[in-house]
Amino acid sequence: MISATQLSHLYQQACEIELHAFKPGNVSIYAEGHDMTVKDFQCSAMTSAKPISNPNYSLGKKIYYAVKNTREAVGCNTNLGIILLCAPMIQALSTMDKQVTFRDALATILQTTTVDDAHWVFKAIALAAPGGLGDSEQADVHSKPQITLIEAMKIAENKDRIALQYTTNFKDIFDFAILRYNNSFKQWGDLNWSAVASYSALLSKYPDSHIERKHGCQYTQEVQKQMLIVHNKLLNTDKPQQYENMLYEIDKKFKQARINPGTTADLTVATIFVFLAQAMLRNS
Repeated sequence: MISATQLSHLYQQACEIELHAFKPGNVSIYAEGHDMTVKDFQCSAMTSAKPISNPNYSLGKKIYYAVKNTREAVGCNTNLGIILLCAPMIQALSTMDKQVTFRDALATILQTTTVDDAHWVFKAIALAAPGGLGDSEQADVHSKPQITLIEAMKIAENKDRIALQYTTNFKDIFDFAILRYNNSFKQWGDLNWSAVASYSALLSKYPDSHIERKHGCQYTQEVQKQMLIVHNKLLNTDKPQQYENMLYEIDKKFKQARINPGTTADLTVATIFVFLAQAMLRNS
């Protein structure tokens, strides 16, 4: 079993690595944007780490208090998606035994969510106030839930890729993104550029929920086209740093159009977290 202190450190490390990855359109040490700074995200990770790793909190409470601390610290929604993705993985790691795989432990957590979990998560989403998320005739986050958290995620899965992770046991992460991360890390030995590889692979393959909530499908094909170019170039190089100028150009183009692949960035944090957690489990 991994301790709360270790889980807090893993979570913060995953968030920090993602900030050091050049993710066009998103906030990183290379380029800030969307009225948010690197310091906002670093503060968010630090202030949400304690509640999200608190062993005495249920899954729902982990999510709510992590979002609450973030909101009080930075006054905006920097990490709701990150928290929603990392909280069940942290819950799984804090309760699993050595006879069970990480992903099987995660499946158990997801399959046994409660109405109370939904209550706390609905409160968290309402507090974070992400545009266009949480409004449904079947499950509005501003009303008291009558369904479990996993049932609520099933309602949202067709329009939100983070909800889809809950209903597919994090399929995008375990069956796709982490494979790209592992291969890149074996090739380059660099945590940050491996995150860029995973980000570009995800964004070239799947539409970004955050972009489509804001812009509809207006930019979906163009974003996928641009990131497929990045993905293919990274796939065939031993020196990913040589493409920094290209990433700057794409980043500028995206941000001028107010395109922010925020969901893909959240999935990238989750991918890094899985990579770090699997390394820790191997060495424990």
